[in-house]
Amino acid sequence: MKLVSAALVSLGTLTSAVAEAGSGPARASTPAGVLSSADVRSVAPALEKYTQDNLLGDLWKRPGLSPRDRSIVTLSVLIARSQTLEMPFHFALALDNGVKPAEISEIITHLAFYSGWGNATSAVAVAKDVFAQRGVRPDQLPAASPAPLPLDQASEQNRATRVQTDVGPISQGLVDDTGKLLFNDLWLRPDLAPRDRSLVTVSSLIAGGQVAQIPYHLGRAMDNGLTQEQASEVISHIAFYAGWPNAFSTVPVAKTVFESRKK
Repeated sequence: MKLVSAALVSLGTLTSAVAEAGSGPARASTPAGVLSSADVRSVAPALEKYTQDNLLGDLWKRPGLSPRDRSIVTLSVLIARSQTLEMPFHFALALDNGVKPAEISEIITHLAFYSGWGNATSAVAVAKDVFAQRGVRPDQLPAASPAPLPLDQASEQNRATRVQTDVGPISQGLVDDTGKLLFNDLWLRPDLAPRDRSLVTVSSLIAGGQVAQIPYHLGRAMDNGLTQEQASEVISHIAFYAGWPNAFSTVPVAKTVFESRKK
C-alpha cells in the first residue's frame, strides 16, 4: 500500500496524496505551485498531521469504495465547489486510478447541469493542461452527440408526471428543460455509466448541501447499482472534502432512503 506524497489544502477542505488500495499503483505527482506537506506544516502542523494520519493513512485505504470511486467522488466535490487548486493532482490521480479521459470529460459536462456552467468551465481550464501532459488524444474523448443509451420509458414517464405536477405551475420552462436536456439527453450519454453518473450527482448534491434533491438521486443511484455500503462510505469520504456539516445534513435523508428500500 503506497502513499502518494504532497498534501493539498483548499479553504475548508483536506485533500492530498492518496494511497493505493487496489491493483494499480497511484502515480500522480505533485503539480508545480501546489502546496507540499512542508508548506502545510509551516502554517498548520496539526492539519498536516490529520492529513497524513487520517486522510492518507485511513480514508483512502478503506475498502468501502474502490480508489476509482473515491477519485470520482473527490473530483465531483472539487468541481461542484470550484476548488481548482486541488484539481490538477486529482485529475491526474483519477487517471491513475482507472477513470478514463472520456469519463472525466463526462463528469465535467454532467456537473455543468448540477453545479453550474461556471464551475464546469473552471474545471475545463484545469483538465486541459492535465490532458495535454498525459497525451490525451481527441479520439479518447466523447462525441458531442453520441448515440444515446436506451430510455426506460415507464420510469421516465413517472418522473415527468411528478415534475410536471410539482414544478409545472411554477416554472414550465424548467420542466421542459429538465425533461429534454437532462433525462432525455444528458443521462443517456453512454461514456459515463448510469451508476457512475449517479455517483457524481449524489456527491455534488452532498457537497453543495442540496439535501432536498438527495432522496430522488440517492434512490436512483441505488437503482443504478450503488450499494448501501458504498453510499454510506461516500458520505464519510465527503466529510473530509466538503466538511462535516454537509455530511451530517445528509445522514437523516440517507436514512430515510435506506429504510424505504427495505420495505
